[in-house]
Amino acid sequence: MPILATTIASVADRIIAAARYVQEHNAVASNLVESFKLTKGNDRVIVPNVGQFTMTSLVDGQDIVEEQSLGLSTVTLTAAEVGGKVIITDKSVRENGTTDIYRMIGRQFGDAGTRRMDTDVIALYGNLNGGTTYGAAAATFTIGNFAAAIAKGRGKTTQPFKATYALQHPHAVYQIVRSASVVGANTARPTNINDEDERKMLRNFFRHSFNGCDLFEDGNITVDSSADAIGVIAQRDALYKLMSKEWTSEKQRDASRRAHEIVYSADYGVGELDDAKGAPLVYDATAPSD
Repeated sequence: MPILATTIASVADRIIAAARYVQEHNAVASNLVESFKLTKGNDRVIVPNVGQFTMTSLVDGQDIVEEQSLGLSTVTLTAAEVGGKVIITDKSVRENGTTDIYRMIGRQFGDAGTRRMDTDVIALYGNLNGGTTYGAAAATFTIGNFAAAIAKGRGKTTQPFKATYALQHPHAVYQIVRSASVVGANTARPTNINDEDERKMLRNFFRHSFNGCDLFEDGNITVDSSADAIGVIAQRDALYKLMSKEWTSEKQRDASRRAHEIVYSADYGVGELDDAKGAPLVYDATAPSD
């Protein structure tokens, strides 16, 4: 869809500035996972994962005959390009005196990039824990259920996990906020996000903390036809985001069209780092009465 002007020296900067603001403010799911950076000259990152040793009873003076296995496995992380473009004609800018087109485009690009990264991560939730869900369809997300999900993760017979965050649809999170008092002294902002910039980005979506697990809300989570939503409860390193190239804006003049082409793109990948360190969190997400 056409839209730019002949005076475009700072257009890319203006667009990307607006896009970055929106992206950083709204990227909830993608900022809760383990982050990696793909360095120049590489096309993948290989992350090792090891199993558990088992200690055996010994007999005085006899050799230890049972050898331990490292149980070594690896996860390969890769990235792929994602992006979009808009054609902005000189005429559209010349005749538009009421709207800052550059800021508008930046906002649209930022929203689209955020939504894509968020939904890419959210799409991974249903397969965690081998697809075995915590919670249940049509169940209300109460503080008791939240506590039970935390305990189930910690109490697994094999490969337990200590949940550091949970994420659900705002309609489901409402039930906890409605029925429970905020617990603990560190609930004014996320406590498990180590990076200060990420803490600033996510605090608007932080709603509750219980037993060391911070609860966030994300409106990009889909509510199905039965009014249920699949969120997640996990350790930070259950899922990953691999960035090869951050979101950037580029411009190119097309003189024959009397326009400029603006391209907004990134190169990244998301996936499971450790399936056992999280689980899908399924609860009712019926819109509350106001």
